[in-house]
Amino acid sequence: MRVRQTRQVCILLPNKQHLDCTVGVRSRGHDVLNCLLKQLSVGELQVLGLAVLRDNEYLFLDLEKKLSKYFGKTWNRGSSMVQFILFLRVQYYVGSGLLLFSSKVQQLYYAELRQKVLQSKSHHQEALFFQLAASALQAEVGDLEQSEASDEEEGRANRQERKRYFLPEDYFPSWLIRRRGRHYLLQHVPVLHRELRGVSRRQATLQFIKEANSLQDGAVTFYRMRKDKKELKSSILLGVVLRGVQIYEEVEGKQFLLYDLSWTDIDRFTFQGSRFEITAVGSLCLPKLLHYTPSTVHSKHILKHLTDSHCFQISTRAALGYVQQLEDVQARQLYREAYICDTTGLTQRLRRNNSLTSSMSDCSVTEGTTADWSKEEEKEEEEEVSYTELELCEDDSEEFLVDDPAEVSWLAELLPGVSVDASLEFPFSYWAAVTVEMKQVLMRRADDEGVSVD
Repeated sequence: MRVRQTRQVCILLPNKQHLDCTVGVRSRGHDVLNCLLKQLSVGELQVLGLAVLRDNEYLFLDLEKKLSKYFGKTWNRGSSMVQFILFLRVQYYVGSGLLLFSSKVQQLYYAELRQKVLQSKSHHQEALFFQLAASALQAEVGDLEQSEASDEEEGRANRQERKRYFLPEDYFPSWLIRRRGRHYLLQHVPVLHRELRGVSRRQATLQFIKEANSLQDGAVTFYRMRKDKKELKSSILLGVVLRGVQIYEEVEGKQFLLYDLSWTDIDRFTFQGSRFEITAVGSLCLPKLLHYTPSTVHSKHILKHLTDSHCFQISTRAALGYVQQLEDVQARQLYREAYICDTTGLTQRLRRNNSLTSSMSDCSVTEGTTADWSKEEEKEEEEEVSYTELELCEDDSEEFLVDDPAEVSWLAELLPGVSVDASLEFPFSYWAAVTVEMKQVLMRRADDEGVSVD
């Protein structure tokens, strides 16, 4: 029997769409990536990565590895009855959506954050969910029109409108809906949505991305671990975030933060088989944090994700700093305009928002399919890497000048209503040039505003 020389791979996107790619039997991860880039008509996915689902956990692919390593014997058999599935997921989180060059990548990033909000267990951040819902509605629906009917007719029209234009289940986690009730959400969310009238959908999307960073379990990738080898159920969650690592303990469905470590707080990561250690810098006087992953394969992938995330943070932090300064300059300008033009309206809006926020209580993942990984390859992984240690790399980035700033197309993303989807490549080394250009833009805008910039 002749084995088929091609395989069909289905890629599930964060927006619940899917794309199919046909690749060769000896193909590697980057072959699927190239196929995906072509179908999406983008040049680079930036912060998104391809992942496989194993033991209800997403593990990002090493694009240089053969796909057979991730799909096991079923890949080599080439059975037409088996569907090979990969997931496009956020691999690195950003402090600002302005760092996402392509509008398509920005929308995919936004779509995954939307799903994370619905799955969030941050019971103590109730007010934030209302802000996120308002931003999401503005991004997806646009301006909510004001009714010109009489008071009685307006109340009836608004009630019908609220029922028609959004469902609480699409914007709030289930526990919050149970706590507040659907009627409460349908009554109050449109009030916050109307406050964003005039904000473009693109700006609302950027606002949602920024606000989601404040959600405790929003912009984070979790990996489950056990306290010790004998523990039957994983109760430890290691979260990879932009600024470092967070460690939670899950008790009766609730997550309790144990450690919040920035990259500068960590001396090294070490694993031997499923034994995974985090060593903090000596000045913190913390013991080694020892936990156990499901397997050696998990340990290896988690270590690579931590390494890549740290390098990404080093590469982008200067550009992010300038983006935040730009946003501060713009915020000061908007505040002055609002204060001069409509101080009464601004005060009323603040009062309404504060009233809604104060009425809220401040009380305190998975998909069902797994890939077929062979036992032989699991054993091969254990023999290949029995003991691995990583010391976090130093910041050795340099600044590079760009000959023609007008050719840096990502600057167009700073202008409302402009989309950039050119087929360009942006490796990590390019971020130094991004930083230089961002600094120049900041200085020009600061000069226009009469604000000094360090």
